[in-house]
Amino acid sequence: MSFVESIAKSEESVSAVLKRYPEQGISLTELTENLMRTGQCQFSAEERELIGAFVSGTNACTFCYNTHKAAAEAFGVEEGLLEKLLEDVDGSPIDDKLKPVLRYVKKLTESPAKMIQADADAIFAAGWDEDSFHFAVMICALFNMYNRILDGYGVKNTAEFRQSRGAMLAETGYGFVAEKMKQG
Repeated sequence: MSFVESIAKSEESVSAVLKRYPEQGISLTELTENLMRTGQCQFSAEERELIGAFVSGTNACTFCYNTHKAAAEAFGVEEGLLEKLLEDVDGSPIDDKLKPVLRYVKKLTESPAKMIQADADAIFAAGWDEDSFHFAVMICALFNMYNRILDGYGVKNTAEFRQSRGAMLAETGYGFVAEKMKQG
């Protein structure tokens, strides 16, 4: 149950938190739509959701991890892959090109002050361009912020809700949240 009375248990979600502060919520969800769907970089929507879910799993944010794991799986990520990645990126059955990106966002999440040039160089050596590097950093930062917001509010909701919300995000993207807030 959320830590604030204004969010009913059945409505616990990012939307429930952000709709109370629409000026912030609209800006944040528009940024999320850009980073996760419409912004230009080499990452597919599937890879962006995988990165977001991975960051949330690294943070042990139940709501965001399960929601974005469901979205990633709706895009085609193999069920159980995220759990394997969280245990061991290098030993996981994922394209080697994505491994330095995941190692980077894990380190950026767990020990941001320890980032070095070699961490970024590994991403470039794998074939990603600077736009993709930027998106990896931004998605990591975005999900770290969302994880703090949801955990800070105590938002969990049910497993079924998180699963359905993830499937909905895969289908509709994030722009619908901003549009709903604009409508009031």
